[in-house]
Amino acid sequence: MIDLTNEEIRRYSRHLILPEVGMAGQRRIRNTSVLCIGAGGLGSPIALYLAAAGIGRIGIVDFDTVDYSNLQRQIIHAESDVGRPKAESAKESIKAINPNVDVVIHNTRISSENALDLVRPYDIVVDGTDNFPTRYLTNDACVLLGKPNVYGSIFRFEGQASVFAPHQGGPCYRCLYPEPPPPGMVPSCAEGGVLGVLPGIVGCIQATEILKLAIGKGTSLVGRLLLFNALDMKFRELKLRKDPKCPLCGTNPTITALIDYDQFCGIPAEPANPASNPDEVTVEDMKKALENPALGIRVLDVREPDELAIARVAGVPQLPLSVLPQRFVDLDPNVQYYLHCKGGVRSMKALKFLREQGFKYVKSVKGGIGAWSDQIDPNVPKY
Repeated sequence: MIDLTNEEIRRYSRHLILPEVGMAGQRRIRNTSVLCIGAGGLGSPIALYLAAAGIGRIGIVDFDTVDYSNLQRQIIHAESDVGRPKAESAKESIKAINPNVDVVIHNTRISSENALDLVRPYDIVVDGTDNFPTRYLTNDACVLLGKPNVYGSIFRFEGQASVFAPHQGGPCYRCLYPEPPPPGMVPSCAEGGVLGVLPGIVGCIQATEILKLAIGKGTSLVGRLLLFNALDMKFRELKLRKDPKCPLCGTNPTITALIDYDQFCGIPAEPANPASNPDEVTVEDMKKALENPALGIRVLDVREPDELAIARVAGVPQLPLSVLPQRFVDLDPNVQYYLHCKGGVRSMKALKFLREQGFKYVKSVKGGIGAWSDQIDPNVPKY
């Protein structure tokens, strides 16, 4: 076990005078390694506080780059980092706080092919991801390797946290959520939004659980799901039990290796040529439809009313996806419609719904208003 230097004793003095931590506890923190999957909203406070606390080695897994829209909540990145790989930006911020921390960056997407190799060298894994395939993948890799999985998730004003550790007698993520929701059922933060401070609160809870695991003190969130509502400023707790029928950690497991998680979550494979999707048109096509009414193509904005105050394309009427099931009867099934939203996700949902109602001439505008801003009119804000 690596001992503390005099400089580290000064740095961590407020830990050392806690009877529950002391020299022995800080040594355990110093000798603990944590793999942080994601350097975004949750990963930011997790990594920064773990570094400040003296965790010896922090691994960062993230393949994305910093975007302006990240800065509202991803406090590990600065405006000067926009366009840089998140893993590299995170390492720089961690080193600025505590140069003694060994930071290992994995500038790659975690997958079934590399997950076990990524997780194996670390003592604790913390899930800072924002999609279901990666959550199930992280969970399965941790269970197969006997690693605690410190889980957190956020959406709008609500968050949740737990520690999944079947090897410690608790449940795994699959015990709580045996099946993923249907694709598109749960909007992402990019679609639904998130209060900027929320990942800070949930991420700090995750970091707290990691430090408790490191020093072996306190009552962890193993077997408990902590729910937080920022609007009401209320915490609730649900008791979780290990499912004996769980296919991964149950009595007779049927999952003994990593699987195809996109397929498990019902996400179709990327087409070889994305531009060839017959259900999509470009923003150039949308512009032609708006400039040439004789074409007989109507353009509809399926975003929510509050989003019009942020950005809109002049002359495009709105029919929000949320009210489409009640108001689609106002549309003519014999007219061709181009549907657009923020990035193309909700317009595809609207397309699918209308097709189910018998509308044959419906297309989704690829890239939505974001692509319109990039390619047609830069005066339209991106958000």
